[in-house]
Amino acid sequence: MIGLFEATSPHDPRLARGVDGLLGAFNAAGVVDAADVRVAQRVAALGGETDERVQLAVAMAVRSVRGGSVGLDLEGLPDLLALGAEVAWPPYDEWTAAIAASPLLAAGVLHHEFGLVYLDRYHRLERQVADDLAERIALGRPDVDEPVLAATLRRVSGARLSEEQARAVEHAARHRTTVLTGGPGTGKTTTVARVVLALADQFRLAHDRRMSIALAAPTGKAATRLQEAVAAELGALGVLGAGPDQLQPPEAMTLHRLLGWRRDNTTRFVHGRDNRLKYDLVVIDEASMVDLTMMARLLEAVRPDSRLVLVGDPRQLTSVGAGAVLSDLVAGFAEHPDSPVVALQENHRSTEEIKGLAAALRGDGPDTEDRVLEVLRAGTGEVTWVETDDPVPTLRAECTAAALRVRAAAVEDGPQAALGALDSFRLLCAHREGPHGVRVWNAHTEQWLAAELGTPLSTTGSAWYPGRPLLVTANDYALDVYNGETGVVVAEPDGRPRAWIAGVGAPRPFAPARLGAVDTMHAMTIHKSQGSQARRIVVLLPDADSRLLTRELFYTAVTRAQESLLVVGSEASVRAAVATTAQRATGLRQRLSLP
Repeated sequence: MIGLFEATSPHDPRLARGVDGLLGAFNAAGVVDAADVRVAQRVAALGGETDERVQLAVAMAVRSVRGGSVGLDLEGLPDLLALGAEVAWPPYDEWTAAIAASPLLAAGVLHHEFGLVYLDRYHRLERQVADDLAERIALGRPDVDEPVLAATLRRVSGARLSEEQARAVEHAARHRTTVLTGGPGTGKTTTVARVVLALADQFRLAHDRRMSIALAAPTGKAATRLQEAVAAELGALGVLGAGPDQLQPPEAMTLHRLLGWRRDNTTRFVHGRDNRLKYDLVVIDEASMVDLTMMARLLEAVRPDSRLVLVGDPRQLTSVGAGAVLSDLVAGFAEHPDSPVVALQENHRSTEEIKGLAAALRGDGPDTEDRVLEVLRAGTGEVTWVETDDPVPTLRAECTAAALRVRAAAVEDGPQAALGALDSFRLLCAHREGPHGVRVWNAHTEQWLAAELGTPLSTTGSAWYPGRPLLVTANDYALDVYNGETGVVVAEPDGRPRAWIAGVGAPRPFAPARLGAVDTMHAMTIHKSQGSQARRIVVLLPDADSRLLTRELFYTAVTRAQESLLVVGSEASVRAAVATTAQRATGLRQRLSLP
């Protein structure tokens, strides 16, 4: 839920000028901003809608999409009232009646379904995703050569494959679409590699050729990690090679690159219904990061006869864009007689404290808060908790040491070493702004680093100093650089800075002037950390009253840690995180559960 905004002055750009009535009152109260109001006014003018209650519904629907929901949940008015705005909400029955009678509804500009008010774009996207998935299931199960499947399962089973994982492999062999879910330590990548082998064996027998396979993820780092892990697993099975019965290492890429960037259209891709992807198998990792729009584009691009495997952890944060697709798939197909969802639940590294904390955060019992606190307090080194309202004394030495390691590697050892040093440590924050936010902690770390070095970070005064960690904040299709990818500045022999970005495959150098949307990354938001990992993670929790503080946020931060985790924050903040679950208004799960 997006919180209220507080105008900083009468000229605050979030305030709409010359607007009265309901829209003006809700804008002045900080519920809807000027952009929401302008969209509502334009839509109402084009559709001939004069009822201010409907105009408010349009503005609130736009606001809802900004907050990650697909539509406005009118039945969730108690939650809206909890925002604390001193405004008079239209009575529910009158509001819904006005919407039902609106010419905007008759014209298909608005839709009212499943208790939600949708803007047309998101209604169409949601229906498309549900329809495309239903059509894939309606095609029926693929033919399976039972002796070959049995032989494949024998080949991939053993010490590195549990019975649960073997059942998941068999499930994927018998379904055109598979949604493979599981938390950290459940062996999703191990299972994916064996799914690839099982499907390739079946395909080779049916088509007398190799299966073309694409591995993809929302970020380049996640795609590279998937490719390396799958290749390592297949290599250990001895199935990689040039022989007729062997596999070539699967190609990996970002989801955007898979679909193909178009210069002439920012909302469509090269591949779609009229130009399907060539691949016989498409595997998408980190599916929790895929929003409704991207899932719609993916489903329209995958051939109906191709296999599709979506992999992810539905407990993680949902996508930055609107929707909660992965969790909706899990819930929507829960009662389906031939569900594509298969869940891995056994933790194969249950002795690790990080995995124990993640498991506690997945709990649903009334004692979950106490259980999480118990795990935090019992930490013996792998998980540590520092209860404090002043994190600076706790974190100064560690943040400075991490920055020094990256700086030294960038100056002395080159880009690969610098990127490796960068991946050894992450400071994760919930907010961008404020005392517990990324901007403040980036500034802190740069000040501490300069003080430790005893010299300015750059001899020329440039922001592109050696060892500066970078975070890409927007997609640049022309450069093949994507939101969420990380990098580091390394000086060339002639002293010129180069930004080395770690995307898919080997890191690539760029002149700083070519990179338009990058931030310093001594600290990063938990949202931006999705799809990445680091050997040590420090989680800086905000105050307990933060609207961003949810269990999904905390869980995502915890599961970024590979070896050790430090949580810094009060008991009240931990309890608030565990007690609050993220809520997004969508209708996808209801659509998927329709008979």
